[in-house]
Amino acid sequence: ATISRVLKENGIDPCADRPVKTTWNEFIRSHWDSLAAIDFFTREIITSHGLVKYMVLVVIDYKTRKVEIAGIIPQAHGDWMKQIARNLTDPIDGFLRNKKFLVMDRDPLFTDAFKEILRAGGVKPIKTTVASPNLNPFVERYIRSIKYECLNKMLIFGESHLRYVVNEYVEHYHTERPHQ
Repeated sequence: ATISRVLKENGIDPCADRPVKTTWNEFIRSHWDSLAAIDFFTREIITSHGLVKYMVLVVIDYKTRKVEIAGIIPQAHGDWMKQIARNLTDPIDGFLRNKKFLVMDRDPLFTDAFKEILRAGGVKPIKTTVASPNLNPFVERYIRSIKYECLNKMLIFGESHLRYVVNEYVEHYHTERPHQ
């Protein structure tokens, strides 16, 4: 910065050929209306077969903070993820129908086939850098909220109970919970 300042004071352009890079905050501000984010969280539930870890896939609209639970499954796999991508990009009632970008982490479940279906639906997947949850703050904050305010305070008995509790929390999040 000092060298750049000295060059500018003497009328010399410090680096005329350097391309201008967009910061993450500038990207977010300029694409606010067209951004959504996606991420998984897990929850162990009690079943007749013992404890089973379920994966919950959450999608959030950056502008409105509207949340959709894209799916709940014991173990996500490629075919299930492809169906989720088709559901999200459905031109009639898909959650991402007016979105251009989907921010996601580098989870291996977000396969190339998943990303191709998103691209075919007009949504460009944006991967965050490694170990940087701050680049996907809205979905990370929602996951923290649902775990802290709801799931960590309950014993969940079976998949249907998990679905009920998660759906009730989403309804609470959209209608009753204050967003600051």
